[in-house]
Amino acid sequence: MKNWQKNMLSGVALGALMWLSACRPAYEVVRVEGTMIPVDTTWDASPDAAAVALLAPYTLRVDSIMNDVIGEAAVSMDRERPESPLTNLVADVLRESATSILGRPADMGLVNVGGIRNSLTQGPVTVANAFELLPFENSLCVLTVKGSVLKRLLEQIAARGGEGVSGIRMVIDEANKLKEVSVAGKPLDEEAHYTVATVDYLAEGNDGMSALIQADKRVCPEGLTLRSLFIEYVKRQTAAGKKIAAQVEGRVIHLGEVQE
Repeated sequence: MKNWQKNMLSGVALGALMWLSACRPAYEVVRVEGTMIPVDTTWDASPDAAAVALLAPYTLRVDSIMNDVIGEAAVSMDRERPESPLTNLVADVLRESATSILGRPADMGLVNVGGIRNSLTQGPVTVANAFELLPFENSLCVLTVKGSVLKRLLEQIAARGGEGVSGIRMVIDEANKLKEVSVAGKPLDEEAHYTVATVDYLAEGNDGMSALIQADKRVCPEGLTLRSLFIEYVKRQTAAGKKIAAQVEGRVIHLGEVQE
């Protein structure tokens, strides 16, 4: 095709586009309406038969996995600030899980209260319970931080009124300020280095834990979700003939709270 023919075709195409643009009516949004549709047990009254039939084989398989009993809780446990049995339990699981990386438990285990989404009821513990407790795909991260960074982290925890911790003891005053802290029963040394076992979400500085961004070293193995670590912990306890239990131990003392 000759150049003049190409130019002519290009001009025709451009002209057509300009014509279409001029002819296209201008639209303006004048109103937006919407409604909320509750997604709850109301829909169970008349389920779609075809959908139920399609999902039946998968539902059966999932239920067989989720209903598997992996242990037994000796007492009912919930998550609360400044300290609670369930946050202590999960923080302990994280701290102990660092053994696979460090060859020993981390100096500190840390879980945010918001990362635990349900309570644990006394009695059988199933896989489904683990998913209810820990629904997020948060994974283990083991960080090495300087003592001064750890102190800032604990100040941030104090400002939130407490979180789930293991391996440390801290006192928070009435104004949510860090008053005292010890690691493994010894005063925190701002020049020393400590290891913190937590989840990747917090290791990235989320949920008010920005101090963790300043870690000197971080190891976050693939596939080690907090939920899978919890399930394996329960199974180990069961194999050892032990029930799952935890209690308030004075790990986080808030002077503005009534201590039991």
